[in-house]
Amino acid sequence: QVQLVESGGGLVQPGGSLRLSCAASGFTFSTYNMKWVRQAPGKEIEWVSTITPGGFSTRYSNSVKGRFTISRDNAKNTLYLQMNSLKPEDTAVYYCAQEYSNIRGQGTQVTVSS
Repeated sequence: QVQLVESGGGLVQPGGSLRLSCAASGFTFSTYNMKWVRQAPGKEIEWVSTITPGGFSTRYSNSVKGRFTISRDNAKNTLYLQMNSLKPEDTAVYYCAQEYSNIRGQGTQVTVSS
């Protein structure tokens, strides 16, 4: 079955950076569009970014465009999210998923605070 394990979150000051990873298994990772979503306390799930199977096309929400970079390593079945210039409003639990699926891992907490 599909398994997704997110990691790399933590506490960071505003303006700082983090790199999230998502280890995927149970499906042919290299053939799926993948996405990152996030959920802030008390708020609904928010789409963050999507990447195509070969990694040649990416999309971002307006709230993270220019600051976040999605990438993937199909040889390692791993999805990444490089987050720069972090803001307090980026605080959330971050999840990876196949683009058209709601199956997520346990998520990784990102907290941006001074």
